[in-house]
Amino acid sequence: MITLRNLSLQRGLKLLFNQVNITINTGQKVGLIGANGCGKSSLLALLRGELHSDEGDVDLPPQLTIAHVAQETPAVSQPAIEYVLDGDQALRDIDAALVLATQAGDGMREARLHAQFEAIDGYTARARAAQLMHGLGFAASEDDKQVNAFSGGWRMRLNLAQALMCRSDLLLLDEPTNHLDLDAVLWFEQWLRRYQGTLLLISHDRDFLDNVVNIIAHIEHQSVNLYTGNYEFFERQRAEKLALQQAAYEKQQREMAHMHAFVERFRYKATKAKQAQSRLKALARMEKIAAAHVDSPFHFGFEQPVQMPHQLIHLDKVSVGYTSIPVLEKISLRITPGLRLGLLGQNGAGKSTLIKLLAGQLESLQGECIWGEGLQIGYFAQHQLEQLRADESPLQHLQHLDAKATEQSLRQFLGGFDFVGDMAVSPVAPFSGGEKARLALALIVWQRPNVLLLDEPTNHLDLEMRHALTLALQDYSGALVIVSHDRHLLRTTTETLFLVANGRVKVFDGDLADYRQWLFDQRIEQRNAAFTGSQKKKGANQANQAESRLEKKRLDAAQREQRRSLQNRLKKIEAELDKLTAEKSAVEALLADPSVYDDKKKLNESIRQQAVLSKQLQEIEENWLEVTEALEA
Repeated sequence: MITLRNLSLQRGLKLLFNQVNITINTGQKVGLIGANGCGKSSLLALLRGELHSDEGDVDLPPQLTIAHVAQETPAVSQPAIEYVLDGDQALRDIDAALVLATQAGDGMREARLHAQFEAIDGYTARARAAQLMHGLGFAASEDDKQVNAFSGGWRMRLNLAQALMCRSDLLLLDEPTNHLDLDAVLWFEQWLRRYQGTLLLISHDRDFLDNVVNIIAHIEHQSVNLYTGNYEFFERQRAEKLALQQAAYEKQQREMAHMHAFVERFRYKATKAKQAQSRLKALARMEKIAAAHVDSPFHFGFEQPVQMPHQLIHLDKVSVGYTSIPVLEKISLRITPGLRLGLLGQNGAGKSTLIKLLAGQLESLQGECIWGEGLQIGYFAQHQLEQLRADESPLQHLQHLDAKATEQSLRQFLGGFDFVGDMAVSPVAPFSGGEKARLALALIVWQRPNVLLLDEPTNHLDLEMRHALTLALQDYSGALVIVSHDRHLLRTTTETLFLVANGRVKVFDGDLADYRQWLFDQRIEQRNAAFTGSQKKKGANQANQAESRLEKKRLDAAQREQRRSLQNRLKKIEAELDKLTAEKSAVEALLADPSVYDDKKKLNESIRQQAVLSKQLQEIEENWLEVTEALEA
């Protein structure tokens, strides 16, 4: 276990932790949350030994292997898969020892090292490294591509793959999904659920936290409080605490009234489609979590656009690409006021290409693009952060947009994005990624666009800023087109989903759960296609060789045994599924009884049981899918 005992830590003049006492048990998956600058990253640095406490102790188990994601990637010419394999230090040590033993002609030592190599699954290491890379979005053809040939974002994915390759007891992750798309996030989520060690995870993605962690460590007021359960359960407990404070309670009521009105606006539309039904459920949940954010420093909204043309953008059979070869073809799309469109698709399918076309940053290769008169586009992408003027302040950036506005009105507006006091007039250069992203969003909001194009807008934003952005987008009257790996943001701000795949853009008939299944099916098809191609090649090479009957019998027997094992496992899973379903139904029946709300302790325990059972059901259902897939294969 990991123990912090009477721990105090100060960085510069700021006290981050004061007499903290917590214990993290082996195998727990802990989500670290708190405002930017509260000390989350410093806590991970303490555990890595890169910082030392001013008071108190950090007790770690002896011989603990810690893995974390390096923030810098050397520009080396090493093949990517070899770079990932470097994460397995035991493997590399045995490799190096084998070279020396071979050079020395020491056959006995070679034999021992080969036995050790087999014991650590060294012969499957390259396949495991390739699986990590492919799960994080790399193409099979990129396994041997040189590290220095990748862009910065892809090098960060290589760093992540290298950390996952490590045989770690403790895995420390600081916002690991920032450079991932939704497909990679869904894969990574499942990998972490299967991870056997202890996990400390900093993330601002509530769905990611909900699906991975079982403990929340909330850092606030120089202290760390542990909550059993995922992020959703933490929000409920925190809401109860804040509701006891009268001022917070009154503010909560105003937030809830706002969301009630929003739910009512879409209540009857929600019966028309599965996507809308999913969104209504998410909005209902927002009502419960509103109180957890009443002390947020972020409060802003979009003003009504100056003009609102009936037709904003019309694409008619448009093809677009970066060369004469199109990335997307025959796109037909109408952007009208009130449109709420989320773009889905695998990495490299062309989602950002479509956004750039709509933003006017890419010319169409063919087809017709019609831009409405009075069109005002607000476009957010990560490269926008690089276009901020490093030597100017947030106030100066706004003054460039509106020279007639008073300094007081501009400062008041910036305060809604938590640029207050000296920060509003300080140069942007030393700002963090999150602060720059907030400023880029503030500049867009000020311009009152009638079309919002958002390409991964939540990267670097903390949970409170994401919540404020969600509320602002719900009230936005213009058209919204968004690409995001934040599933909560997609569910609560979009009404229509489009799938970008195979060079086409079309309506996706389903919700995010259906999209997850679509990805699952795509991966099966891709594996089957690869396997079929491999089998054909193998068959051609062995066409003149008669297959041994003995070998065939052995393979048939092994296959029968494997199938029998899978069938037995499936029976156990289905029995567990029935048991958990019955337990969850009993808890929900108890929560439906009004009398349970008279007993606060019993109510909290029932809510906790419901959250735990829901998570267990999700895990067992995923196991059922895996075993079923294996049986079908």
